[in-house]
Formats: sequence, structure tokens, C-alpha cells
Amino acid sequence: MSESPLIRSSGGAVTGFRHRILMTTVDVPPGKRVVRVVGVVRGNSVRARHLGRDIVAGFKNLIGGEIREYTKLLAEAREQAMDRMADQAAEQGANGVVGMRLTTSVVMGGAAEMLAYGTGVVLEDVEG
Repeated sequence: MSESPLIRSSGGAVTGFRHRILMTTVDVPPGKRVVRVVGVVRGNSVRARHLGRDIVAGFKNLIGGEIREYTKLLAEAREQAMDRMADQAAEQGANGVVGMRLTTSVVMGGAAEMLAYGTGVVLEDVEG
């Protein structure tokens, strides 16, 4: 499996994957079959809010609208968690992750965890 270069946001967070791993929420992707299950794979990212972002968010809360600073923070956490999950899958010899899910939880005031998890599998194309 060849690796592609990292894609990073302007803030330096990983927003693209190093591995060419198919990640899907379905159990068996169309046109593929599972030939081996390698097990549960996961990746997480814990991010804390930033005082500057909190000030901007406070103003947005007064006037309404999307809080883009938090949207960006959560998007970067999600991408990093998925990238780490792909890393673990590749380390275990998988070329796919099926049944992928994302969840978040508050770790402490001002910090949240984004968790990506699924089943690492070896997939191959269905002949036909």
C-alpha cells in the first residue's frame, strides 16, 4: 500500500489521509468483499477551545449565526481522528475500515474528544 502526502490546514492540522484506505459506514462496500477482519481500529483527537475563539463565539451567540471558529476546530479534530484510525488500520494490515462511526464527548470544561472507530478489514474486488 503506497502512502500519499499529508494534507494540512492553514493551522497545521491534518485534513487528508496518508493511507489509501477505504473508510465507510456500511458493513460491506458495493463491489468489494471482506476477506479478513483485522479487528477494531480507532483514532482520537482532544481539542481545547481558545480564548480568542471564545470571544468571537460570544459575539456570535449574541447576534446568531454559525460559529466558524468552532466549526473549523471540530472539523480538524474529526479529520485527525479519522487519520489516526487509518494509521492504526494500516499498521494492522487492513486496506479498509467498515462500520465506521464518529462520536464526541466533553473531556473537561473547554475541551472535547473526537473519536473515530470501526472494523479494520482486508477488502478485495468482487469479480464479475
